[in-house]
Amino acid sequence: MAEFRYNPLLDDWTIVNGQRQNRPDMPKDYCAFCPGSKQIKDTYTVLKYDNDWPSMMPNPPKEDDVATDFYKTAPSYGKAEVILYSPDHNASLWNLSIDHLVKLVDLWKERFIEIKKDKHIQYILTFENRGKEVGTTQPHPHGQIYGYGFMPLRIKVELENSKKHFDKTGESLILKIRDEELKVKDRIIMENDSFVVFLPFFTDYPYGCYLVPKANNIHSFEDFDEKTSRDLAQILRDLQGTFDHMFDRVFPYMMGIYQIPVNSELEEESKKYYNFHIKFFPPLRGENSIKWNASSETAAWAKTNPRRVEDTAEELRQAYKKWKEIDNK
Repeated sequence: MAEFRYNPLLDDWTIVNGQRQNRPDMPKDYCAFCPGSKQIKDTYTVLKYDNDWPSMMPNPPKEDDVATDFYKTAPSYGKAEVILYSPDHNASLWNLSIDHLVKLVDLWKERFIEIKKDKHIQYILTFENRGKEVGTTQPHPHGQIYGYGFMPLRIKVELENSKKHFDKTGESLILKIRDEELKVKDRIIMENDSFVVFLPFFTDYPYGCYLVPKANNIHSFEDFDEKTSRDLAQILRDLQGTFDHMFDRVFPYMMGIYQIPVNSELEEESKKYYNFHIKFFPPLRGENSIKWNASSETAAWAKTNPRRVEDTAEELRQAYKKWKEIDNK
């Protein structure tokens, strides 16, 4: 019913969980994440909630009897948590206070430290799916945290390329991308004392922002101090406010918070060449147009951006200006 299945073409694992198909459709007037649902505490500001339908578990079931001498399976070991951002069903990050959002950042940090204690976990990804366009079925503001019992392919590739760059130049690739954007300036959207947001030169999503620390020694939430946490809360609030006020609608996105691996020799080694950062993958290419991943992108991973990056960066800068005018009133 649930296992990892090995893909020899990609040297990667597929998470297979047939039980997730059995998740019930909830009544339209019911939300499990709202106080009073009996699923959660009646009073909270932010909250960790164990996923009711996890893809990975600390005590995974026995794999289906489908493996062969060639095809390999493994137990679906890991951790899947839901992080509730607010008890308000209709809240957005941009209409929550900075103090509230600092509590969210602190909870992300707390859960990273706790999940890392499980020595079988190899990578921890904090993420958010926002909007029906990315398949979100629960609009209550929330994200998730996965602790993987294997190293996901994208992380593996990024680490390998970051190490190659470090071996050639002695510098972190993420920080080199940041510094190049700060030098060029054309694709910078916003910044504060601790972070900068930009559209990278190579983004395949028209509004695919990167959020990168200005300090060179931030590798995971464990490196955050109070100032860093508060500045992350502020810039996340500003970025989502910018997104939503660009087209005056809920702006859909997928967000991933990237940190160094855990529980292997890579944890210490990768501090030389990999840094904390956040990537956004918004599916819009215009107010009501979706950037679908079509055949070339899916079959060959030949990423295509249908918009000129510098043009969408200017759109985002104008939206940021609009958002700050609204927020300062």
